Amino acid sequence: TNGFILMKCGRAGFNQVMAQFQEVMRQQLESSMHAELEKLVGTAKGAEAKVSKKDFEGFRKLFHRFLQVKGPSVEWSKINRPPEDSIQPYDKIKAKGLPHYIADSLNKLVVVKLNGGLGTSMGCKGPKSLISVRNENTFLDLTVQQIEHLNKTYNADVPLVLMNSFNTDEDTKKILQKYTHHRVKIHTFNQSRYPRINKESLLPVAKDMAMTGENADVWYPPGHGDIYASFYNSGLLERLIAEGKEYIFVSNIDNLGATVDLYILNHLVSQPNGKRCEFIMEVTDKTRADVKGGTLIQYDGKLRLLEIAQVPKAHVDEFKSVTKFKIFNTNNLWISLSAIKRLQEQNAMDMEIIVNPKTLDGDLNVIQLETAVGAAIKCFDNALGINVPRSRFLPVKTTSDLLLVMSNLYSLEAGSLTMSERREFPTTPHVKLGSSFTKVQEYLTRFESIPDMLELDHLTVSGDVTFGKHVSLKGTVIIIANHGDRIDIPAGSMLENKIVSGNLRILDH
Repeated sequence: TNGFILMKCGRAGFNQVMAQFQEVMRQQLESSMHAELEKLVGTAKGAEAKVSKKDFEGFRKLFHRFLQVKGPSVEWSKINRPPEDSIQPYDKIKAKGLPHYIADSLNKLVVVKLNGGLGTSMGCKGPKSLISVRNENTFLDLTVQQIEHLNKTYNADVPLVLMNSFNTDEDTKKILQKYTHHRVKIHTFNQSRYPRINKESLLPVAKDMAMTGENADVWYPPGHGDIYASFYNSGLLERLIAEGKEYIFVSNIDNLGATVDLYILNHLVSQPNGKRCEFIMEVTDKTRADVKGGTLIQYDGKLRLLEIAQVPKAHVDEFKSVTKFKIFNTNNLWISLSAIKRLQEQNAMDMEIIVNPKTLDGDLNVIQLETAVGAAIKCFDNALGINVPRSRFLPVKTTSDLLLVMSNLYSLEAGSLTMSERREFPTTPHVKLGSSFTKVQEYLTRFESIPDMLELDHLTVSGDVTFGKHVSLKGTVIIIANHGDRIDIPAGSMLENKIVSGNLRILDH
């Protein structure tokens, strides 16, 4: 027995020594990081130094938390389904109808679009929001048209706020001049600029604050969870509160389904004071295509967002299951401005850290620390999920998505896309275009006109394929040109439940 007790004490002592050792290592890393950041700020000039100092304060907090985290941020056994009343069906919210004073509610609203991303994944230079998606209209054009239509219809004053990143700010500001005479006030603020850190040394790769030359890849915008700190630090949050604004509606600029919904807005502003809902997350039913999307769970008595990155490896398949986790986050969020201010000032905004590994030129492995805007749901009072129709989630991430929104499946009115009434079933077809279509310019040259897709269920295209004018696609259509072959779908063709393969070339006579 004595031997066992000794062994037990020995192990406890060893654990204590290890914990102390790890703490010393953490402190050393933090102090090295602090010194490196000071050096970097020392290379900045004037206003840039002030902004960088603010950015680095946020980065330091994130890095400190990163060093504290041990293992997965959730214990799987503590995960519960959200209580029934914490996720309301949209129809129930809509059934309340709208009061005659809805314009008063609109005057308390600000629309915020996350505009930090580039169009590189679609082969485009510059901000993604400047890609043409429909009738020469860009994502930004459609957003401005939507809000202008609201302001004119209800004689309201809903401003648009763009959260830019250092990647998109300059190009976006140049283009904003074209909206000067539109009935929408447009404001911008910038996301933070954080340093990528070497995976081995856990220190910044940057040697100075420059952003060009060998420094081009050493900075990153730290995910949309940075919205709270950046918005607060910009001074714009205070200004909007002073103007009587109460809520923001936040969404990704490439989600064409994320329009202002008057029923959700009315639900927010009509809550009794003591029960005011500070955060609404729009969720929608999961399909097989959405298995990686974050979901809402009940954890430690709070509604919480669970992302795939937080799931222990042994439970990833369970997380992807459509039967256990039935909904996913659309990233359409309605958030109280005064609550953001309170949580920022109390330093109480707590979001899980996403560690994103990257490889830079020269095979240098780095990591970037990010957070997601929806992860803060657990910090807000009376948070709620609303299960909205799928039509409110229409993201354009690829040219396959672009084909859908450019087609006759959707009609465009006042900047908003709605499913055509001529389509007999409300589901969106599944479209998968191959690598020859990845870049927007290339994709556009392969269609003489966008096919009629009103009766399409599924389209797969692979290889060197082109489409003539006035092609009609129905049911399931699979077109595969093998390597070295080319398929030209003739003008006026109607393909219904067809597989086309081999070589089909149409040459001018």
